[in-house]
Amino acid sequence: MQVRVEDLVFDVLVEGPQDAPAVLLLHGFPQSSHCWRFVRPWLAEFRVIAPDQRGYSPGARPSAVEDYRVPLLAQDAIRLLDALGVEHAHVVGHDWGAATAWQVGTRHPSRVRSLTAISVPHPRAFLAALMTDPDQRAKSLYMRDFARPGYADVLLADDALLFRTMFGELPSSVDVDHMLAMAREPGALDAWLSWYAAQRREDIEDTPVCAVPTMHVWSDGDLALGRAGAEATGDCVSGPYRFEVLEGVSHWIPEEAPDQLGSLLVDFFASSPPE
Repeated sequence: MQVRVEDLVFDVLVEGPQDAPAVLLLHGFPQSSHCWRFVRPWLAEFRVIAPDQRGYSPGARPSAVEDYRVPLLAQDAIRLLDALGVEHAHVVGHDWGAATAWQVGTRHPSRVRSLTAISVPHPRAFLAALMTDPDQRAKSLYMRDFARPGYADVLLADDALLFRTMFGELPSSVDVDHMLAMAREPGALDAWLSWYAAQRREDIEDTPVCAVPTMHVWSDGDLALGRAGAEATGDCVSGPYRFEVLEGVSHWIPEEAPDQLGSLLVDFFASSPPE
């Protein structure tokens, strides 16, 4: 379905019982709600809401870099819940979706039943890792390129050679062709990369400690996110907290390890207090 939020129109997958507890699934770069296709069967008893986020929905693709700052991304999530009449939701995010989910969970706790951040640590833990951990600094060098004007053309040159290889060898379950088809839509990849270009330290360094029930899921085969930030995340959570490590799994957890993730989510939701 399509959901209008002020002057933006989001493509949103909505399924499951209308009166069931809601689960908001937020995808990362360079994916879409399609990345949750193997996890969704685990959530059949919930009302699943999986938007293609700002820049990924053709009707929600502003051209200015400033339109992709983190507070606006979190605001989109809250306004989508408002538009769908959802008061509280389990919020689950992967990659950039996790970065957004942290802002939703810490700045709008009254709307969040639980928070699950997949791959990406609490923003303050990530900043600390960038400053102190050589491994994380090395893993994050690509972000400078992604923030460069015109880098979409570089990624799509030579039949998208760099786009296909930028994260190394991908698991066969990751649908590269689907991502690439979306990336080739007019202005799409430029918009996705604007999430990187729009980063501002002041938008994230004062992220509050997270007080809602929180689970952080990290995989030890992640080429972009190291152990230091993952292990420090618990220091940034004051509510009930679980830290789960998936061994031998790459960054692409929702597609590479959907059954492990789905089982963790169902168990974690059951342990969260009711509305």
